[in-house]
Amino acid sequence: MSDRVSAEVRAVRAIVAGHGDFAAGLVSAVDQITGRGSEFRVISARNLSGADLDTLLLETVRETGVSVVFTDLQAGSCTMAARRILRDRPDVLLVAGANLPMLLDFVFADDIPAIEAARHAAERGRAAIIAHGGKA
Repeated sequence: MSDRVSAEVRAVRAIVAGHGDFAAGLVSAVDQITGRGSEFRVISARNLSGADLDTLLLETVRETGVSVVFTDLQAGSCTMAARRILRDRPDVLLVAGANLPMLLDFVFADDIPAIEAARHAAERGRAAIIAHGGKA
């Protein structure tokens, strides 16, 4: 079985939610680099009310059975919606501030439970942020 075919049959392991095309862009990059973009379900907050976003996130968690939600902004609408639905879903982990190194780490940690992989990925994503230059 080719890597491409095996990637297509992988189960969804996490949701990536964000504003505009943020989530789709990150998942597209993961797919281009690894062929494993299908491990994520993408949600955009575009044109959704808070209630609509809550409903969509909850339905997607139920439909996919995922235990991890990655979002873009710590106090953004996707994160706030995820926090609201997690009140009744303590089995789901929210990771806010998603970035590409984080999602790459997550997809390659497929030999450990998703929540453990997401916690490790969050550390990797945090460590990947650096600033260069900026002479004052």
